[in-house]
Amino acid sequence: MLDEDVPIFNLRAVVRETGVKPDTLRAWERRYGLPNPKRTDGGHRIYSRRDIDTVKWLAEKQEAGLGISKAVELWKQLDLDGQNGSVAVDRADVLDPLTSQERDVLSDKREAWIAACMDFDEQHATRILSEAFALFSVERVCLDVLMQGVANIGQRWFEGNTTVQQEHFATSLATRQLDSLLAAASAPTRHGRILATCPPQETHVFSLLLLTVLLRRAGWDVVYLGANAPIDHISDTIARGHFQLVVSSAQLLHTAASLKRLANAIQPLGIPLVYGGRIFNLLPELRSRIPGTFLGETLDGAPKLIERLMVAQPSTMPMAELPQELSETLVHYRRQLPAIDAAMEKALQGNGITLEQLSQANRSMGSDISAALSFGNLDYLGEEVAWVEGLLQNQGFPAELLDRYLITYHEVLQEHLDERGEPIVDWLSKAL
Repeated sequence: MLDEDVPIFNLRAVVRETGVKPDTLRAWERRYGLPNPKRTDGGHRIYSRRDIDTVKWLAEKQEAGLGISKAVELWKQLDLDGQNGSVAVDRADVLDPLTSQERDVLSDKREAWIAACMDFDEQHATRILSEAFALFSVERVCLDVLMQGVANIGQRWFEGNTTVQQEHFATSLATRQLDSLLAAASAPTRHGRILATCPPQETHVFSLLLLTVLLRRAGWDVVYLGANAPIDHISDTIARGHFQLVVSSAQLLHTAASLKRLANAIQPLGIPLVYGGRIFNLLPELRSRIPGTFLGETLDGAPKLIERLMVAQPSTMPMAELPQELSETLVHYRRQLPAIDAAMEKALQGNGITLEQLSQANRSMGSDISAALSFGNLDYLGEEVAWVEGLLQNQGFPAELLDRYLITYHEVLQEHLDERGEPIVDWLSKAL
């Protein structure tokens, strides 16, 4: 086994492996004494494996927002404490199991970051992240502090324990951190290109942006399109960008239906789709309705899965056609939607529900019913209706108003749909 302190690497090898420029390496050596290469008889610098690990560690902490002088100070403190084995962590799997002490530290950082966000204290929140990045890999902090922190705050908002302003502040802060990490990522080193895009109407981008950061840091060439990307011209986009894989996510039932349309659009091209998101965790049976590969319920193993798919791209089986009866129901319902929405406004406006609330409820109901029909199972509506009901109640919306809305919707459907709409009317009758 190679002694990590034996100097055998020249400057070019260090630059190639770390991505740090020669001038920067010389400046660090001159100002801070790190790295500390030996010299050949001819005066050329020659580095050990430990030197390379040190440079990579310093570069990663700098990318995460820690100033180089602070990073050097922390490295030297770890050296004094005999903890510089942590430098070698970056060469191992960045998501190796944590010790109980490490889990406690990460949990404390996450709770402190959440508390700072609740107080709208950006400086304190940023300082907490810098401390976390100094102790753990970027991947670990992104997954265990940022992603879990945002999810925790989102759950608090759902339960009515935080305001929408607090939730937006935290998500914005976390998103800006991911944007900075994405901008600081090194040039791709792996063969093949990946397209990351949310389907139409999907505006929740955090998980896809985080996955893009993880993939870019793993050396993949990823083009990120962001939220609500149209499906039009997707074939031309894939051909022009020479993409070998498409990654997408959906959080809601109706955006899962959009993701299905995206999958169907790229399937004739022979390009694999990998996907994930809240709705596929909530309704696992939906995964069988998407012609693609499910990423998993968490992002921890997603980069490894995508690596395997890029090496051996899977073939996708075509999905079963929608039964003729439900296809006719879907077309009929969509044609009647304007009349249904107008009838709902006439029946409920001024009955404790504002026009804005009513319009939002009608859009959600229309989108979700259409999505459930497109997936061939109206029972998928149950989880979405229950989620909306919980959200409204936790936000102080009287339960009786939701009941009144659903009862009125059922009555309006009976009035405006003929026998083709019976599957929807029957499902809502059971739900009520």
